[in-house]
Amino acid sequence: QVRVVESGGGLVQAGGSLRLSCATSGRSLNNYAMGWFRQAPGKEREFVAAISWSGSSTYYADSVKGRFTISRDNAKNTVYLQMFSLKPEDTAVYYCAAQLARGTSWVEYHPDEYKYWGQGTQVTVSS
Repeated sequence: QVRVVESGGGLVQAGGSLRLSCATSGRSLNNYAMGWFRQAPGKEREFVAAISWSGSSTYYADSVKGRFTISRDNAKNTVYLQMFSLKPEDTAVYYCAAQLARGTSWVEYHPDEYKYWGQGTQVTVSS
């Protein structure tokens, strides 16, 4: 069992930045691919970014490419999402998810492929 806890959300003005953290416990983060997703009110959960267990591969949604960076520190069992140039449309609850990796470079953008989820952290970007 992997426990996932997100933190770092908050209120920020458009153009600002935030760094989300995703701490895991229960199992070593090694061998787990990680993903960030978000869900805005009235919308479906959508993919944001993913990273392979080794950190060698990353994948981003087009809407955040060039503005967000996903990274991980396996020694700390923590994954990060650095967000720059935030826009009001980035407002959502951000979720971190973990899944046992299917290979060193395996990344996944579909939420159904992730088994372990956190409770989410709210990010609000004001215009």
